[in-house]
Amino acid sequence: METSAPKKTCCESVRDFFTSAKFLIYMGHALSTWGDRMWNFAVAVFLVELYGNSLLLTAVYGLVVAGSVLLLGAIIGDWVDKNPRLKVAQTSLLVQNSCVIVCGILLMVVFQFKEQLVGLYNGWILTTCYILVITIANIANLASTATSITIQRDWVVVVAGQDSSKLADMNATVRIIDQLTNILAPMLVGQIMAFGSHFIGCGFISGWNLCSMCLEYALLWKVYQKTPALATKAGQKEQQQELKQLSPTRELENGQSPEESSQPLMNETSVVTKPDSPKQRGCCYQVTEPLRTFKAGWVAYYNQNIFFAGMSLAFLYMTVLGFDCITTGYAYTQGLNGSVLSLLMGASAVTGICGTVAFTWVRKKCGLIRTGFISGIAQLCCLMLCVVSVFAPGSPFDLSVSPFQDLYTHLIGEKPLPEAEHSLTSVLTNATTVAPAEELPPLQSYMSVCLLFAGVIAARVGLWSFDLTVTQLIQENVIESERGVINGVQNSMNYLLDLLHFIMVILAPNPEAFGLLVIISVSFVAMGHIMYFGFAFKSLGSRLFLCCSPEQKVEEVDNPSLPTTV
Repeated sequence: METSAPKKTCCESVRDFFTSAKFLIYMGHALSTWGDRMWNFAVAVFLVELYGNSLLLTAVYGLVVAGSVLLLGAIIGDWVDKNPRLKVAQTSLLVQNSCVIVCGILLMVVFQFKEQLVGLYNGWILTTCYILVITIANIANLASTATSITIQRDWVVVVAGQDSSKLADMNATVRIIDQLTNILAPMLVGQIMAFGSHFIGCGFISGWNLCSMCLEYALLWKVYQKTPALATKAGQKEQQQELKQLSPTRELENGQSPEESSQPLMNETSVVTKPDSPKQRGCCYQVTEPLRTFKAGWVAYYNQNIFFAGMSLAFLYMTVLGFDCITTGYAYTQGLNGSVLSLLMGASAVTGICGTVAFTWVRKKCGLIRTGFISGIAQLCCLMLCVVSVFAPGSPFDLSVSPFQDLYTHLIGEKPLPEAEHSLTSVLTNATTVAPAEELPPLQSYMSVCLLFAGVIAARVGLWSFDLTVTQLIQENVIESERGVINGVQNSMNYLLDLLHFIMVILAPNPEAFGLLVIISVSFVAMGHIMYFGFAFKSLGSRLFLCCSPEQKVEEVDNPSLPTTV
């Protein structure tokens, strides 16, 4: 007579959870993300303060960061692929936190002795400090990119093992942590700088990163010890065998239950063998190695069967419909103050968390690919409110005003016309100025901006659910030996489209043209979802429109775009 294993008590279950590799990853990610969010918020404020309330240094920093990831994303990903997991995680962690600590100390020196530095060598010492701050901060961001790729795109997949449902839950939890830290961390460091000083803020961030680096290092080591699979990277032959055995999306999209379909999806068609060259590698070969890596990474990305899914996610970055400095600047021109905007940002965080929760539920009911399709439709429907806001009462949209007027007047050196005096960039530098009550627009003129933010906030549900869908598609379809480079190229694509949206704002910065930017943004989002629809229809065919449930079984149809179950 067989004896069943004794059931664990509540205390034992709680203890096992808090000592599991999954929870340790959450803790490490929370510490890392908290430090990143504090630093990203503070460095922009520091640069504005140092350069006399001008956005020039902040703009230069943003351009350098975006350009670096765009050019080096594939190379960073290739480095992640070619080195042991623990070495990559520890190196990127140490480099990132060390750079932030050094940068914080340098900023403390500049804040403390700025008046003396201005007089040294006609201000060249101070200019050198600015260059060093931007350079070191950029290195920290590149290291952060490597950390994100190796932990969120590789370690999470390995820790989840062969359970696709567990992977989805881990991705959703990681994204909820991102949402919470994105709101809470800037609030903390903002209060420290408000009630203390920028000098104290720099010291706090440097101290935080020093302590966080030690804790994260220990957590990484614990996760590595608890997950033996992290110690090895499967060979190509083993991966091909894995690909034939593990294909959850095919089963899930065919209506099988989540329990039956909790297997990872891999892409056996994307295995690319790289024959070793017997020729002696000379100096020229080594010098051009980064260029070949860059080219090979983008070619490998293009050859993935999830190429259009990745491109669809990148297209969502080409938008002004987010809570960044652009939308904030426009909101100030429409009479919204900082208090209202902070509440709106909190509401967007709540809807973002709702989107991550909805992702796990919809994926279990409808499958991963269908979840992306449903999320895209939901996002587009919500963004229609933003399009309506362009033509609603109170909208400053005016096609008679040239969208390039503000740029033109700055280039030719003439005084801007009245319509261009309140460009989005000029408003940002005076965002803290409170307008007199009599100058605020009447209540009925708020209809346009209310519709705009209602659409932006509601669309976060579909946006974050779609983001998680594409993230898991990349995790499950890209072979282990290419996860780093493919995710590196994906980051580069995201930054490229993000750069284009800033260029679009520079060309048309006046509020009268913001409605045009909204229409262009919604068009890019629509194009992104059309590309995803093409990917989904190619993968599932007409089954994309079937409502799938655990009880319903759909006859399996040959599908060349997805791996075949063996």
